[in-house]
Amino acid sequence: MNNKPRAGRNRTITLESNEAEIFSKELMKISAPITIEELCCSTINQDFFEAVQFLPERFADLLIIDPPYNLYRKFNSVTFREKSEKEYYEYFESIIAPLSKIVKKNASIYVCSDWRSSTVVSHLLGKYFIIRNRITWEREKGRGSKTNWKNNSEDIWFCTVSGEYQFNPDAVKQKRMVIAPYRDKEGKPKDWDETEDGNYRLTYPSNLWTDISVPFWSMPENTDHPTQKPEKLIAKLILASSSPGDFVFDPFLGSGTTSVVAKKLGRKFAGIETDPVYAALTVKRLRMAEKEISIQGYDGSSFWERNTFTKQKKFR
Repeated sequence: MNNKPRAGRNRTITLESNEAEIFSKELMKISAPITIEELCCSTINQDFFEAVQFLPERFADLLIIDPPYNLYRKFNSVTFREKSEKEYYEYFESIIAPLSKIVKKNASIYVCSDWRSSTVVSHLLGKYFIIRNRITWEREKGRGSKTNWKNNSEDIWFCTVSGEYQFNPDAVKQKRMVIAPYRDKEGKPKDWDETEDGNYRLTYPSNLWTDISVPFWSMPENTDHPTQKPEKLIAKLILASSSPGDFVFDPFLGSGTTSVVAKKLGRKFAGIETDPVYAALTVKRLRMAEKEISIQGYDGSSFWERNTFTKQKKFR
């Protein structure tokens, strides 16, 4: 909860004191093995290492992991301190090893990281899974520096359990504005669409994403979580590597973005979050998702590139 004054246009999602008490009643703690049915659509407010041992085996179709990066960071009631490379390796393996037991044979895994931990992350992921690609996304904002390049990107490692997995490129095409449109001999658009809003082309997704906006105070999905991932980013992962009805799991849920997006896109979901405020905030966001299912930057069939002009402003 945060009681600091907010600007009039600030749309950050927060918890009132009475809401924290109400939403906390919907949180789960587990101390014995549970079934997939009991787990579905739940938010587990518990330490990851306590909860993971009781999860069902081979239930997840898609695993999205956003663990603490190897640097000092305070997550409300929880503080993560930078470790040596050896210590972080051991810490990260203690996460990946049990999670490798909860994914199906045809599951996909996405792991968020930064450049500092890329060596550790790639080595360990290759030990447990098959690494398919590394996505790099532009964070759009970063701290300036006079002694080094500004850190303005993060990575997402795409892995699978086996050679059998789903990947749906048509579900994550990007709608990009055509600057120099080509026409065929008859004068018709060639590989692009002419609309009242402008000229656009649908393009297949690459592993370099420059169309993501990090949540900020005037966006309706924004929370006070310091490392919140954008709904648009998570939507790309879910649409590319799962189908409606599949089970999406996030063991470091934060303020609930993965569960919220999974719900909006018709997937089953669950996640673990240690901090009680962020966990309760997840429940509130899930309630909100029952009334508002739009995802900023996604029009229901494709993703708009950043700052594209369109009459459908809610999808920008």
